[in-house]
Amino acid sequence: MNREKQLDRMRNEHFDILVIGGGATGAGIALDAATRGLKVALVEKGDFSEGTSSRSTKLVHGGVRYLEAAVKHLDKVQYNLVRDALHERGVILRLAPHLSHPIPLLTPLYKAWEVPYYFSGLKAYDLLAGHERLRPSRFVPRGKAMQEFPQLKDEGLVGGVEYYDGQFDDARMNVAIIVTALREGAAAANYAEVTELIKENGRVVGARVKDNQLGEDFEIRARAVVNATGPFTDTVRHMDDPEAPPMVVTSSGVHIILPGRFSPPGTGLLIPKTEDGRVLFVLPWMGHTLAGTTDEPAELSFHPKPQQQEIEYILRHLKRYFALQPQESDILAAWSGLRPLVKDPKAHDTAELARDHLINESPSGLVTIAGGKWTTYRKMAEDLVDYAISTRELHPPHGCITKEVFIEGGAAYDPEGWRTLVETHGLDEDVAQQLNHSYGDKAPELAELAATGLDARLAPDHPYIEAEVVWAVRKEMAVRPIDVLARRTRLAFLDQKGSLAALKRITLLMAAELGWSLKEQEAREAESRQLLLDAL
Repeated sequence: MNREKQLDRMRNEHFDILVIGGGATGAGIALDAATRGLKVALVEKGDFSEGTSSRSTKLVHGGVRYLEAAVKHLDKVQYNLVRDALHERGVILRLAPHLSHPIPLLTPLYKAWEVPYYFSGLKAYDLLAGHERLRPSRFVPRGKAMQEFPQLKDEGLVGGVEYYDGQFDDARMNVAIIVTALREGAAAANYAEVTELIKENGRVVGARVKDNQLGEDFEIRARAVVNATGPFTDTVRHMDDPEAPPMVVTSSGVHIILPGRFSPPGTGLLIPKTEDGRVLFVLPWMGHTLAGTTDEPAELSFHPKPQQQEIEYILRHLKRYFALQPQESDILAAWSGLRPLVKDPKAHDTAELARDHLINESPSGLVTIAGGKWTTYRKMAEDLVDYAISTRELHPPHGCITKEVFIEGGAAYDPEGWRTLVETHGLDEDVAQQLNHSYGDKAPELAELAATGLDARLAPDHPYIEAEVVWAVRKEMAVRPIDVLARRTRLAFLDQKGSLAALKRITLLMAAELGWSLKEQEAREAESRQLLLDAL
């Protein structure tokens, strides 16, 4: 996917929809619009999925805690969010089978009265999922609970309740949606920052964009300009109207990565209530253990840093439930993502923050979509494109078909395809499995590329190989080493030290592909090193 060709299209064509923001929501809008036959362009000031969309808990879920709140407070908005998310969970698992899978989640219980309370709640969760239910929730006796999650403290354990949700690779999913949208005719570019909205007769008709790679400015014209920037929603809205009331309040969600010994390979844990009333997840993820998340007020930042008190919060709660006592020295990586809580600026009650998504149009015509969650990205995109069609008199040749469009790599995915990669190309099993899960039906092409002398591992203890760097540049628009480390592979989210060790080789491979001078090479390496040291 040649980035320069994408930028040329944006400079020279007039679009139906211009999307600002290359996270999950923006990528979904680009795919939806393109598959309907609309002309759509997408720009992202950083890399695709660089912000919130690569920093999630890696769950494709309805949101058990939202359902509990919906029942307790008779909150129809949260009820609808869970209902839609459970439906969309099924869509994601079907259309991106290489990047997502069901996972059992065990909730340990230490008081007998908790059993009927949580069990009935999870049965309601099952019921709401309807035919999209993965497997029925169940009560797990004490002995069985310890077998499934032997890291638990057994003293006082009554048993647990187990239910199923989905797990996925968020950043690779985001990139795959972008690639799918490009395949369907969209134009998209990362490191392309909107610096100004263009208005004619008081109406927004496009945007002025700076190419952050080359420093050049250009204009994009479109009949609808969409703000899908997550935590940065108000930044774009203030380009349109400096007096616009805020829509978004940001909080920090921190996750840590521990060695695999802190969780069994096939079961996650939901800690139902922390000291401040939230839930905490402990999940097996890519051979490691992911734990999070926090929810603290946070300043707006493109690269938020995990705060020490948030890391201590997670460790403190793990020690209460785990026989193994994780220490800060066990942490391999940590990151922070900004979670945008959204308020409808037209609402009369200023105290309400929406969990569901909302669409808002300013007097000048800037269309903003905010709220929702990763799992509902496709539904959010469908609603937004429907809105743009109805308000801009667009006439696409097709209706919404994204419930049937496989995400890149998913159409002919074979869960056992890794065996063929081992037999045909002589790859190590863990490398073959990783390629199969990350690239789906494109994995054989990766294996052929690896056979050209690019089969060396990027880091000794991880299954990522050099061919993935070249593929990321040629096929997935990676332009900086951190793009490969953090979002085309997930090494930066799994092992900070391993990423630092792999950085120089990745930089050399990218320099050969992109024709960097020695000065450019040194600058890119230094930039990525600093991001790794700052925890992304």
